[in-house]
Amino acid sequence: FLFVFFTEEERRVRANDREYNEKFQYASNCIMTSKYNIITFLPVNLFEQFQEVANTYFLFLLILQLIPQISSLSWFTTIVPLVLVLSITAVKDATDDYFRHKSDNQVNNRQSQVLIGVTLLYTVYVFQADLLLLSSSEPHSLCYIETAELDGETNMKVRQSLSVTSELGDPNNLAQFDGEVVCEPPNNKLDRFCGTLYWKDCKYPLSNQNMLLRGCVLRNTESCCGLVIFAGPDTKLMQNSGRTKFKRTSIDRLMNTLVLWIFGFLVCMGVILAIGNAVWEKEVGALFQSFLPWDPPVDNFLFSAFLSFWSYVIILNTVVPISLYVSVEVIRLGHSYFINWDRRMFCSRSNTAAEARTTTLNEELGQVEYIFSDKTGTLTQNIMTFNKCSINGRAYGEVMDILGAQQKRVQPLDFSAWNPLADRDFCFYDQSLLEAVMVGEPAVHEFFRVLSLCHTVMSEEKREGVLVYKAQSPDEGALVTAARNFGFVFRSRTPGTVTTHELGKAVTYTLLAILDFNNIRKRMSVIVRNPEGRIRLYCKGADTVLFERLHSCNHELMNITSDHLNEYAGDGLRTLALAYRDLSEEQWEAWAERFRGADKATDCRDDRLAAVYEEIEQDMMLLGATAVEDKLQDGVPETIAILSLANIKIWVLTGDKQETAVNIGYSCKMLTDDMTEIFIVNGHTVQSVREELRYNAPPSSLLESISGEFALIISGHSLAHALEADMEREFLETACACRAVICCRVTPLQKALVVELVKRHKKAVTLAIGDGANDVSMIKTAHIGVGISGQEGIQAVLASDYSFSQFRFLQRLLLVHGRWSYLRMCRFLCYFFYKNFAFTMVHFWFGFFCGFSAQTVYDQYFITLYNIVYTSLPVLAMGIFDQDVPEQRSLEYPKLYEPGQLNLLFNKREFFICIAQGIYTSVVLFFIPYGVLSHATQSNGVPLADYQTFAVTTATALVIVVSVQIALDTGYWTAINHFFIWGSLGTYFTILFAMHSSILFNIFPKQFHFLGSAHNTLGQPVVWLTIALATVISIAPVLAFRFLKLDLKPQLSDTVRNTQLVLQKKRKPGGRVGRGSRRSGYAFAHQEGFGELITSGKNMRLSSMALATFASRHSSSWIDTLRRKKHANSTGAQNTPPTGEDSAASSQTPPLSTSSSAAGKAGQACNEPVLTHSPDDIALSVIRCPEREVGECSTGTVQVNIHLKTSSSTNCILWG
Repeated sequence: FLFVFFTEEERRVRANDREYNEKFQYASNCIMTSKYNIITFLPVNLFEQFQEVANTYFLFLLILQLIPQISSLSWFTTIVPLVLVLSITAVKDATDDYFRHKSDNQVNNRQSQVLIGVTLLYTVYVFQADLLLLSSSEPHSLCYIETAELDGETNMKVRQSLSVTSELGDPNNLAQFDGEVVCEPPNNKLDRFCGTLYWKDCKYPLSNQNMLLRGCVLRNTESCCGLVIFAGPDTKLMQNSGRTKFKRTSIDRLMNTLVLWIFGFLVCMGVILAIGNAVWEKEVGALFQSFLPWDPPVDNFLFSAFLSFWSYVIILNTVVPISLYVSVEVIRLGHSYFINWDRRMFCSRSNTAAEARTTTLNEELGQVEYIFSDKTGTLTQNIMTFNKCSINGRAYGEVMDILGAQQKRVQPLDFSAWNPLADRDFCFYDQSLLEAVMVGEPAVHEFFRVLSLCHTVMSEEKREGVLVYKAQSPDEGALVTAARNFGFVFRSRTPGTVTTHELGKAVTYTLLAILDFNNIRKRMSVIVRNPEGRIRLYCKGADTVLFERLHSCNHELMNITSDHLNEYAGDGLRTLALAYRDLSEEQWEAWAERFRGADKATDCRDDRLAAVYEEIEQDMMLLGATAVEDKLQDGVPETIAILSLANIKIWVLTGDKQETAVNIGYSCKMLTDDMTEIFIVNGHTVQSVREELRYNAPPSSLLESISGEFALIISGHSLAHALEADMEREFLETACACRAVICCRVTPLQKALVVELVKRHKKAVTLAIGDGANDVSMIKTAHIGVGISGQEGIQAVLASDYSFSQFRFLQRLLLVHGRWSYLRMCRFLCYFFYKNFAFTMVHFWFGFFCGFSAQTVYDQYFITLYNIVYTSLPVLAMGIFDQDVPEQRSLEYPKLYEPGQLNLLFNKREFFICIAQGIYTSVVLFFIPYGVLSHATQSNGVPLADYQTFAVTTATALVIVVSVQIALDTGYWTAINHFFIWGSLGTYFTILFAMHSSILFNIFPKQFHFLGSAHNTLGQPVVWLTIALATVISIAPVLAFRFLKLDLKPQLSDTVRNTQLVLQKKRKPGGRVGRGSRRSGYAFAHQEGFGELITSGKNMRLSSMALATFASRHSSSWIDTLRRKKHANSTGAQNTPPTGEDSAASSQTPPLSTSSSAAGKAGQACNEPVLTHSPDDIALSVIRCPEREVGECSTGTVQVNIHLKTSSSTNCILWG
């Protein structure tokens, strides 16, 4: 066969000509995301499962066990666990694929009307292919769509067909349509389309405004019809979906390495025992050849050793437990359900619960070091309000008294009294602006006329006088709503007109042209003709762009307006400048001719249009500027402060400008007044960026010590150079030396590149969080992706690993669920490897006493059931439910999160410690029963030194020892833990006595040989004494080590638990609570039309002294602090005010860490402070207070109480 691969250079589609279209073999419209069908499921799934090294290894062992000369175990000891594991995984995969099939069927069977024989789609509600819009039921063939599935924007957009095809709505006309489209090949560019329609010997240019893409939803349009251009995998939606990167946790990678090491260890043990077999057979076994010859085909001691090697590989295979992987998946599934069920991560306002969209990354949540966050809709609410404006040099929005002082806003203006079309939810407080409208100031009227005409908002009138605006961006909707309330009401539009109500009078403007917004132009304009025939261009856009295009006579007004804009930026508001230009009829006609020529161009159309736009947008007259506000989401500053205390570095990647970036940093408490310096990198060339980075970069020897002192802000054009191969390390070193990093004016691709840079060089766990389609690449690139289900659609959620509705839930996801998942998984793995080495190594020691004959210590049923019945449920219960401290303490002591970042709880060192403990336990379990029973006798004088008595004793001791060990390892007891641990012990004894009963012996006499052996063995007191002795010797060193470690080198979690016990015994009475810290308003400015959604907000600032203390304290390791425990104890009595019971209670509280503690639960009572003592005699008490009466803590505040020792007998107490 000859396969020819070619790249499609252009797409040709001819209407009503199936034979012509089929010769190109274009893709069908069927979408298939499923992996299996009924026929392929079993072979494909088994093939995938056996790509796992462990599964292939156990299949190999099963084959070996079928060889009688090798195996001393029955084949079912391996096949039962293997089949169980394969079955559970297959059921899980089948369930997942069933839902994929269900989703595919739902998508592929969406109803549409297709004319037979033609590639036309009719009456579509959710578009299933990329269509060229031919006509619609709306006037002028307009079509209204939502594109949330494509770009994350929930606002309504408009598309329009060519005028020549607008009459094709009738089925008879559609059947006669024979136009041909020649266009670009399939690509992933959502915002552009270039093609040409050839019909009736004419050609017509096609653009993105004529296209209806797959995934769009039809709104406010009864029906439409179109020509399918791209189908199935060729559609732009599917081209953009890309491949989701397979994400694996660091524990997974470590575990694969450890399993390979265990394989090597297993081979070494097999070699040692095989060598022992060769020596024994040569020196001792030869003496028995006359009456105990070798079994065929063994004819010499070397071949016997070879077979013995494989026999021991089979016997010792349980050091690599096949149930390990299934147990890990079950535990992860349980952790995912805990996230889904967490009511404290449920947002009642949006009725949205947290969702774990993956089950493989839960423990990675406990190891995050870097968070990369979007701003709009993630840190902010993305709900804009018109706040202030500047018109003709006068600022409006602030209410001043006669002395010029700002008055407190008491009552918003009532617009409904004179404007029946006003939006009742709109709030504005400056009466002077309304008076200016009422008296008819021309500049004010023209200002609001611009806002009512220069936009792409769609209006829907639910009923008479009730308008609903569908805007491209929230800030554009806020501006049109502001004009509506001040009497300039946008009512409706057609392709050629815009109808408004100006102070109660209906006015229809002829819409001559729309000069659309894009990220390069940073502005949009409309050209309209008013009813009197005057032509005027209205423009709004970024001040830096608009001011360059003003007439020279605007210089003085521009300076005044610039001052207002700077003031608005300082208040954290998004700004736009407004201007206009009058055009003569001759100017319009000449420009319109050039515009039509550029619009019809087939090559470089966008560049030609931009050049034509530039011609007309000159010599404009400045009207003023607008300022809209977007406040931060609830709890954002507190969340960032707490995560910073957990040694998590937060980088904000935003599309906003530099001034906005600085203000968002202050709003979120990422930037503080106490920082040594804020570095700003704003170079436009490679050399300038390199010089700024080298000037700003601190010495490498001081990176760790100054990490809390500096901040870095870098712009998008500088970042493009900083990410180049020869400069990225310098940028990364500078950024990582700073406490806060903010990248502004960045593209979606740059967001992903920054994340990839940190992943590649820092080897740290990264988390990306965002809410829009522009965050998808960043979310997919990071180790963990979190989607915010907010105002910008669900594209980010669909690409994420975890999702919720509020940024503040991130602290609970990481500090509670993430930390617990990491802790539980580490404890599970440590115990799992311990119990399996304790179980398996007994066979190794027994080999030296049985002539290396590959005889097993335990019976084959015990070997089969040990991992899947006797010890599986207790370790699963610990892995799912265990916790070291309650959730409140996890939030109050962020330093508890650091062990996960440092990977302290499960690493190669901890693995070898577990292995050593398991080997020690195996030595005790073998030699103690061996030494005792070899000389013990029954009460009747019969020796106890028989094989089955030894096997039952050793097995019973093993089950009891590992059960006691998991009881010691369990830090949080539930009824399930009790039931599983003691129930497993009961199950062992039940099965043991059943297998040695006469009932099974009578049914299966060849399988159960040792009738009554269990009853006889466990009826001997010496056996129970032996088991007790083995248990004590196995457990005593562990207890001694833990007590010494707790006393000499306690972990922070141990100290927190001890503190909790002290506080419970002697609760400190709550003192008088002062007012919360003062508010400092920070937000961010912005210039934009309807492209990027960059927003700002303001919120309360923590006390700068407290934040400075936090920054300086949290960089120290808590481990170093614990080493200075004695010093802290010696000064602990002086760290608290000597006030009766308070002092007594505090003196009993051991030192926690050098870090401060932030309050956790929002509802925590004010009389439950978190006490933190440091070696430097500074105590911080951070309390989050709920809503209280006047005189107490205000809603949502954080109170910081600093007790500073000033002398040996006095304390200075500062209340923040």
